[in-house]
Amino acid sequence: MDITQIEQLLQQQLQLTEVKVSAEGSHYAVTAVGACFADVSRVKQQQMIYAPLMAAIADGSIHAVSIKTFTPEQWRREKLLNPPM
Repeated sequence: MDITQIEQLLQQQLQLTEVKVSAEGSHYAVTAVGACFADVSRVKQQQMIYAPLMAAIADGSIHAVSIKTFTPEQWRREKLLNPPM
């Protein structure tokens, strides 16, 4: 599955503020930012990301997914504490 397709799918399904996907083969890393993650457990946040990707996981297009989720406030704090290099 193409990175852009994954980003668009997650953006549409979850109304995310920001989403970044990187890939190495069939292993994907997702960083997602959205208000939808507020007051939701980490497990539920991961389930929210997995749900739109289940068809691609089932057919083997996606083998593994690493997920980081943030609310917009958490993301602002994360960028301040760990600025990109």
